[in-house]
Amino acid sequence: MDKKDSPKSETAQFAAGCFWGVESTFAKIPGVISTEVGYAGGQVANPTYEQVCSHQTGHAESIRVTFDPTAISYTELLNIFWACHNPTTPNRQGMDVGSQYRSIIFVQNEKQKKAAEASKAALEKSGAYPDKIVTEIIPATEFYRAEEYHQKYLQKKGEH
Repeated sequence: MDKKDSPKSETAQFAAGCFWGVESTFAKIPGVISTEVGYAGGQVANPTYEQVCSHQTGHAESIRVTFDPTAISYTELLNIFWACHNPTTPNRQGMDVGSQYRSIIFVQNEKQKKAAEASKAALEKSGAYPDKIVTEIIPATEFYRAEEYHQKYLQKKGEH
């Protein structure tokens, strides 16, 4: 049995800007079994990177995280998600501009939906951001794995 098919694993899925940095952040977290980057939230089956960047498919650069919930909770993953990007900038993260860089939590089930909504509400209430949080919370859509050269991109390039 593959480690990521372990009976105690769960899946989380996020979009938070360029997937290279987001994937690198989550890959280092104890309790995360595996990460992969791809495209989600759009209307075209099996999109390519070039199609997603054309803004014609509706996809966001996304990351799928397989994790051990006995080692790290979904709420802890949400905290990492909030910390690794600016959830107040629609269709933008830093210098990266476009709808593929929007902030989304793709929930797998009702339990994740409730946790995500509570987490977002707590962050809004905290006043940590002066601007409105624009992160979408939506049911998980089909995840299309990105081209191999995008997988573990920063790790391959030797960046930390």
